[in-house]
Amino acid sequence: LAGTAALRLRFRLFSLTWDGAQAYPGKHETRFNREAVAGMDAILHATPGNPIPGTPLVGFFEGHRGVKLRYAVFRSNADKTLGTIVLVHGRNEAIEKYFETIRELNDRGFWVATYDFRGQGGSERLLKDPRKGHVGRFDHYVRDLEIFLEQIVLPDTRLPFFLLAHSTGGLIALKAAPRLANRIERMVLTAPFVGLGGQKTSPENIRRLATLASITGFGAITLNKDEAIKPFEGNPLTTDEYRFARNQKILIEHPELALGPPTARWLYESQKAIDDVRRPGHLASITVPTVIIAPGNDPIVPFHFQESLAQYFRAGQLVPVPGARHEILQEQDRYRKQALAALFAFIPGGEPEEVDPVGELTDSALEA
Repeated sequence: LAGTAALRLRFRLFSLTWDGAQAYPGKHETRFNREAVAGMDAILHATPGNPIPGTPLVGFFEGHRGVKLRYAVFRSNADKTLGTIVLVHGRNEAIEKYFETIRELNDRGFWVATYDFRGQGGSERLLKDPRKGHVGRFDHYVRDLEIFLEQIVLPDTRLPFFLLAHSTGGLIALKAAPRLANRIERMVLTAPFVGLGGQKTSPENIRRLATLASITGFGAITLNKDEAIKPFEGNPLTTDEYRFARNQKILIEHPELALGPPTARWLYESQKAIDDVRRPGHLASITVPTVIIAPGNDPIVPFHFQESLAQYFRAGQLVPVPGARHEILQEQDRYRKQALAALFAFIPGGEPEEVDPVGELTDSALEA
């Protein structure tokens, strides 16, 4: 076998040997409807200024241990198809938040396949209180990604496959990356969650409290209060007021997509995953060429964590964007365009463009 057929065969053989056993045995086998299980409007939600891109294939699939996960595949109508970008977003995000970016990727010739994490967005919640962001084990996120690649991306999209991941999605991608070499050609990670900042309590105390609560059976508690709607002023996510308001509008009109603070268990599991992916041995085992787009003014994942990761990541290259906050794909155009330029130069080939952020910034941005 050669070319596409060989890649598909490697992909299927891998799914049977991952973790040394069959990946999806018995009751954990994925059973999903490739067509919409209801009308598209009942699964994806358009809001003013945020229409649904094209006519995607939408539905639900069963993730690890049968958790129901919402997904969508957005086809490109461009004359030349460049492959499929698997979009893995962050904590407390939903597919709707990325409509703008998905549309731009489609226009460039990429199909986009994405899904909502377990416990958030339009996917099944894990606790009785749907506002709590929870996960039993961080590896469950990794298994969900594996199932999504095997059951949705491979049969329903176009080769070659690339991965674009933000924040927690970046941490999931880094955790899974040593086993992705035969399937994902290249990865782009924006502000990957490899360190924690921007909290009133120190990261060390957060770790202690989360660990204590988790190992004593109180993993479902949250360590900070739930604020459903937050003001633009002082937000750590973006300096773009329009995009911030657009994203808030999604949650106001569809509060079922919103999520509150993470549980102690979520924090405990995430910190363990961060420790794992930052080990030099783990980073050395990643062979998928990777670009890390690092916002320079990110209070949630401070720049120095991302810079430190890149120092030991032989397959990775750092592209800093000074002045940008955490959600760079939701940022002002002067920052966002730099991230997209790096992405489009790196996927499907070539090297990231040398970005000269200083030439793009105003005095006010330099003071931020």
